[in-house]
Formats: sequence, structure tokens, C-alpha cells
Amino acid sequence: MDAKRFLKLLNIKFKLVLCFSVLLIASCENDIEKVKIITSKKAMPVERGKDVEILYSDSARIKARLLAKELNRFAEKQPYVEMPKGIKMYFYDANQKVNSTLTAEYAKVLQFPDNNIMEARRKVVVVNEKNETLNTEHLVWNQKEETIVSDAYVTITTKDEIIMGDGLESNQSFTKYKIKKMKGTINLKK
Repeated sequence: MDAKRFLKLLNIKFKLVLCFSVLLIASCENDIEKVKIITSKKAMPVERGKDVEILYSDSARIKARLLAKELNRFAEKQPYVEMPKGIKMYFYDANQKVNSTLTAEYAKVLQFPDNNIMEARRKVVVVNEKNETLNTEHLVWNQKEETIVSDAYVTITTKDEIIMGDGLESNQSFTKYKIKKMKGTINLKK
């Protein structure tokens, strides 16, 4: 094979490789958002629901009722349920009467084998049957122990007082509570 013919053949192969490379590059996805979705490792819910109602019961008695605009269940190593659009929760006494309510803009329930722990965030409000109101940004409800706790700043408004503190421990009906690092105006009875 002479040099002239060899160079012509090499030129043709180069052009074919160049065309193939251009086609291959043109077929790739360039939209960053689409690439992020494809490569994302974010957990995806295994179940989703809108306008959900959940009843918590023990021995055929309703203990609490939860309403959520949106619910997403994740089956991760540690399963959880997320309610990103907020909740309204009703707690019931032994006579099936509502004795307190809890609302929040966001909630997440961590599901353990024998216990559920709900974490409520953003504009959390608890109101008891005496119309005493607890306001905070973070609160944890332990279903098994029937308690609510917070390590965040809390404000409790009663008929006569406004009490503030850095944390709280209470029963779920919000009738017996202890405020940590208490501040505010408190009326004491003789």
C-alpha cells in the first residue's frame, strides 16, 4: 500500500470517528435538573396519602386521632412517616372526650418495633381542656409513655399568666407539666 492511499484511508477513519463522537456527545443529557434527579440518592416514599386520618388506640379505645393533609411513608433502615404539610391531633381521655389538641406545620413519626415517637416542628401549638396554650417550634410526643417534651423555647399562656422557658415535660393531655429554665410573670397562691 502506498503512502498516498494510506493517508486517504486514515483520513476517512478519522472523519468516521469524529462523526460518531459528535453523535454520542449530542445524545447525552445536559439538563442539570434531570441529571440531579437521575443521580439523586434521596429516599423516595413507598406510600403516599392525601387528607389522611390515623387513629391511635389501645384495647379498642381511641387514644389519639391525627389528621394530615399529606403523608409519606419511607421504608428505610429506620422506617418513618413524614407529614410535610402539617397535622392536627386530638388526644382523648378514658371517656372518649377530647382533652387536648396539637397542631404543627410539619411532623415526622419514627417507627420503632414497640413504640412510635412523633416529632412536631414549626408553629407547634398544644391546647388543653382548660384552654391553656403551649407554643413552641419543636416538640416530641411519645405514644407509649403518653408524654410530650420539648428542649426548645416554650411559651404557656393561661387565664392569668404567660410563662416562658427553655424546654418542657408534660403528659399528653397537657394538664401536668414542668417547665425548664422558667421565666415570666407567675401568680402564686397563698
